[in-house]
Amino acid sequence: MPGYPYPQRVRKPAVAGSFYPSSAKEIKSMCSAWLHPSGEKPPQALIVPHAGYVFSGEVAASAFSRIPKGHSYKRIFLLGPSHRVGFGGASVDTLYSFAETPLGRVPIDVAMGKELVRQGLTFVSNAHDREHCLEVQLPFLQMVFDEVPPIVPIVIGTERPGVLQEVADILRPYFSEDNLFIISSDFSHYPSYEDAKKSDLYLADTIASGGLDEFLKALSYIRKMDYTGEDTVACGACAIEILLSMMDAEGRNRFETEHVMYRNSGDSPYGDKDRVVGYNSIVITRLPKADDHLFHFTDEEKAGMLATARASIFSALGLAFTGDDTPVGILKKKGYGVFVTLHLDGRLRGCIGRFTSSSTLHSTIREMAQSAAFSDPRFPSLSRSEAPRIEIEVSVLSPLKKISSIEEFKLGRDGIYMIKGGHHGTFLPQVAEETGWDTEEFLGHCARDKAGIGWFGWKDADLYTYQTEVVKE
Repeated sequence: MPGYPYPQRVRKPAVAGSFYPSSAKEIKSMCSAWLHPSGEKPPQALIVPHAGYVFSGEVAASAFSRIPKGHSYKRIFLLGPSHRVGFGGASVDTLYSFAETPLGRVPIDVAMGKELVRQGLTFVSNAHDREHCLEVQLPFLQMVFDEVPPIVPIVIGTERPGVLQEVADILRPYFSEDNLFIISSDFSHYPSYEDAKKSDLYLADTIASGGLDEFLKALSYIRKMDYTGEDTVACGACAIEILLSMMDAEGRNRFETEHVMYRNSGDSPYGDKDRVVGYNSIVITRLPKADDHLFHFTDEEKAGMLATARASIFSALGLAFTGDDTPVGILKKKGYGVFVTLHLDGRLRGCIGRFTSSSTLHSTIREMAQSAAFSDPRFPSLSRSEAPRIEIEVSVLSPLKKISSIEEFKLGRDGIYMIKGGHHGTFLPQVAEETGWDTEEFLGHCARDKAGIGWFGWKDADLYTYQTEVVKE
């Protein structure tokens, strides 16, 4: 390529003819049968498998199909686990200028790789030479794009959380709508067909609805299930952790996550059902910044939230509820923090919530509504005569974000959660508007009245911020 600023070293295909066909004609025929462009919004990230195409190709194609026809990116970051070489970090390819497949060559962004090495990533040459997890994604890119954007291949050789967090911090500035992140990961390895489905779908559901903490807890939970034969829950968990960390840093409410397809090797005519490997495809889309809303609830979803809270309280009191509290839309999804606030005759009558939940939003609202009505220690239990007169407010929360300086807190936009020793307390963002307090009063009252650590206790407490989307009657 004339004018290319780096020596034109070409990484030759390592697994063509084994993981995918060695013939361009066969690749095109196979992938064309699976690729059905259906995307309207360009994805921010894809989680796709990396097994042989006869096992996982259709699953991978279901995610690549979500890239809108004609769309392009500035560059494509490919992250996946090292299968052949052990090392203690993340290696970005700075040796090769191009990666070759039977369909042709894909440019590698060597300058970007060198910049990432300067920032703290490493380069381990033999980590890339025979690694298949990124290579198998290239033919799909060549089929989807008229001209594949420059790629940034990153092979991860560690599962240490601290190192993965450092990698996420380095990559975060590039986690923008200009770039696409492809996370290469198979899921369960070698349980039975039915156990694989339980393990893989549970983990996919967690990724779709939760953040990094929920993902790590799900990994631990599945390992404790001790499915016979399962020795790996997700071989690319390290890459998924990096992705979730970057998403958490911006707030999960900024992304829409869709679990597109699931298969395991037992679904292939070439596999058996006694020992299988699982494959999920997941598409993450960045939501537009059209306004300041965290979520974009439909009128039906808003009505459903309020109906769910009221029905839960009425049910506990043995009162008849005539509305419809059937869960719809987002109420069926998991992983949302919720606070339910009750007012009676214009005065606070109860407020209880939680920052995270593994239950559906519908179930969490039901639970928090009853807690606000009957378990807020500041008030007696709500009576049957009071229940019909209460006004209900449901606050759906963004993930907590730890801050190192109070300069990161914005009064009216952010709620505050403070922890010091065994003490903790929180104020929702709307408390600032309701009370008229300034920032110091907001923090001081929370520290003294809610956390019990004294007026200035917030100054040496661990501080977290969050935002809310409020639905009220």
